[in-house]
Amino acid sequence: MTDNLLLAFALMLVLEGLLPFVAPNAWRETFRRLTRLSDGQIRFVGLTSMLVGLVFIMLFK
Repeated sequence: MTDNLLLAFALMLVLEGLLPFVAPNAWRETFRRLTRLSDGQIRFVGLTSMLVGLVFIMLFK
């Protein structure tokens, strides 16, 4: 299980690094927009992301 968890973490890092590597200006602009959101909006985005991830885990496991 530890191997799978580390593999998932490594894959997350690769995917998170794609946008700053390929399009740094778009990445920077995205973060500028995020700083303008309220805490509630940011929490909603985080919750939605977690729920979608859990659904994907359940579907593909």
